[in-house]
Amino acid sequence: MSDVTRPHRTAAVIPAAGRGVRLGPGAPKALRALGGTPMLVHAVRAMARSRAVSLVVVVAPPAEAAEVRLLLDEHALPERTEVLVVPGGETRQESVRAGLDALPQDVTSVLIHDAARPLVPVDTVDAVVEAVRDGAPAVVPALPLADTVKEVEPGKPGEAEPVLATPERARLRAVQTPQGFDLATLLRAHAAIAVDGEGATDDAGMVERLGVTVVVIPGHEEAFKVTRPLDLVLAEAVLARRRATDAF
Repeated sequence: MSDVTRPHRTAAVIPAAGRGVRLGPGAPKALRALGGTPMLVHAVRAMARSRAVSLVVVVAPPAEAAEVRLLLDEHALPERTEVLVVPGGETRQESVRAGLDALPQDVTSVLIHDAARPLVPVDTVDAVVEAVRDGAPAVVPALPLADTVKEVEPGKPGEAEPVLATPERARLRAVQTPQGFDLATLLRAHAAIAVDGEGATDDAGMVERLGVTVVVIPGHEEAFKVTRPLDLVLAEAVLARRRATDAF
């Protein structure tokens, strides 16, 4: 079958093998409860709500892959969406690659989504998929910054740091997920860029290093990342509002 007539099939990969130390001790961040349900389940549902996504691959901590499989089986997920669980690696980059390696041959495009962004609306997911299917090799949802940003010379924690520059805020965007890719392009980036130290933490950045243009589309304020305890408070409030309006 030629590329011209090859049907589009989109899968989502959710790297969820991190410990989430900034949320404090306890379960891995992706398994923390949000509205009584683990954040990871919310994130899987967020991807599965898009009718364009037929497969979700969850990359779990290796020692907890069986537990994550059982956890997902205990929660209702859209029947039309297949969910796989595979063990991750030492770094996010290795875990994403493990998820990509699990994709079947007929997948043409892929979404990479943070498990810690459990509340991304389906409209945002659909917009990323559509932009990739329209021909963009890499698509990132992002928001303008509300705060002025300073580039500094990093110092020790708690110490004053000298300012080096003040980037023009209008040219800056805060990047979210899911990030969408033509699968062949993302595989080429993972093959070309070696895992170095903690590895790459941004898949779009890896594609940029190939010289491929990454495009930004509007993100959504509810696609924020739950990283610190205050983020969890905000996420609970958003979820409660959705449930009160029957939008969830």
